[in-house]
Amino acid sequence: MEKIKAGIIGTGNISGIYLENGNRFDALQVVACADLDVERAQAKAEQYGIRGCSVEELLADPQIELIINLTIPQAHASVCLRALEAGKHVYVEKPFAVTREEAQEVLALAEQKGLLVGSAPDTFLGGGVQTAIKLIDEGWIGTPIGATAFMLSGGHEVWHPSPEFYYQTGGGPMFDMGPYYLTAMVAMLGPIKRVTGSTRISFPERTITSQPKYGQKVQVEVPTHIAGIMDFESGPIGTLLTSFDVKGGTTLPRIEVYGSAGTILVPDPNTFGGPVTICRAGTREWSEIPLAFGYTENARGVGAADMAKAIQTGRKHRANGALAYHVLEAMHGFHDASDNGAHYVMRSTCERPAPLPLGLQPFCLD
Repeated sequence: MEKIKAGIIGTGNISGIYLENGNRFDALQVVACADLDVERAQAKAEQYGIRGCSVEELLADPQIELIINLTIPQAHASVCLRALEAGKHVYVEKPFAVTREEAQEVLALAEQKGLLVGSAPDTFLGGGVQTAIKLIDEGWIGTPIGATAFMLSGGHEVWHPSPEFYYQTGGGPMFDMGPYYLTAMVAMLGPIKRVTGSTRISFPERTITSQPKYGQKVQVEVPTHIAGIMDFESGPIGTLLTSFDVKGGTTLPRIEVYGSAGTILVPDPNTFGGPVTICRAGTREWSEIPLAFGYTENARGVGAADMAKAIQTGRKHRANGALAYHVLEAMHGFHDASDNGAHYVMRSTCERPAPLPLGLQPFCLD
C-alpha cells in the first residue's frame, strides 16, 4: 500500500524528531516542510533530503494528504483550519488549541469536510504506558481505585532560550505538560466526568537566567501552580499537580495507579519507555515488569503515522481529535473550577484509545 504523503508546517526545534522518524513508518512519508521563514524551512529540508517551501505552496500541493502542524500553540487552530480548508487531514502538536472554542471549530470543520484530525501527545503509544495499560486491563492491580500524577519544576526561564510564551496565555505548566499526563491517564482509565482545582501565580514576574535573554523580565499571565482532582467515568479518582514554582526539587513519582489488588508506578509520560514497576497487595516489594511493546525510544510521530494508517484503512486513529479535545477541556476545567469555586462538569467525552496489539513489527501500526 502506498504511503500517505505528509508535509510539516513549522520547522522549530521539535520538527527534527518528526523529520527523523517520519519516513521510518510503514504508512507515512514526509515529503516537504514549510515555515513562515522560508529560508529556515529550506535549510531544514536540505538537512533531511526533502523539499522546503512556503506554507502556501505546501497547502496547495495536491500530493500531500496530511499536514503535521508544529507551529506555536497560539497558531495551532488557525493553521489546522487552513489545512482542512485545503482538503488536508491534519495532525497538530499539543495542546490541540489554546481555547475550547477554537478546538470546536477545528473539529466541526473536519467533520464537515470528512477529514481526520489528530493531536499530540503520542507518548501514550510508547512501550511504557502501553505496558501499564496491559497490566491494568489484565487485572494485575484489581479494580482501579485512584491515580496520582505530578509534574513539578522550577520553570523554563533557567534553561530555555525564549521562555516567555510559557508564561503567556496558552502556556503554564498545565497547558505545557498537562497533555502528557492527562492523555496517559485517559488512555489507562478512560474519560473524565468532572474536575475541580485550585490555581495560583506564585511569582508574578520572572527573570530569565538563560542565554541569550539573560536578565530580561517576564510578566506572568497564567497560573503556574495548579492542583486538580478528576472523577473518571469508570470510577477512579485522580489527582494531578503541575507546577513551575518548585525551586528545591521533588521526590514525587510521575504517575501511580492504585487498584484493589496493587499499585503500578507508570513512567514519565513525556517519554516513550519505562520502567514500569508494580507492587501487589500483601507485599511491600516493587517488581519491574519487562516492557511488552516497542516504541521505547523517542518515537514522536507515531501518532501521525497511526493516523496515516487510519486514512489508509478506515479504522479509528488513537491520538484523535476527540481525545485531544477532552484533554483540552479538562485542562481548562481545572482553571475554571478554581476561578468559580465549584466543580467543573465535563461536557465532552471520548473513547479510550485502543491499546496497541502485541507483536507489532518496528514502525508498523497494524
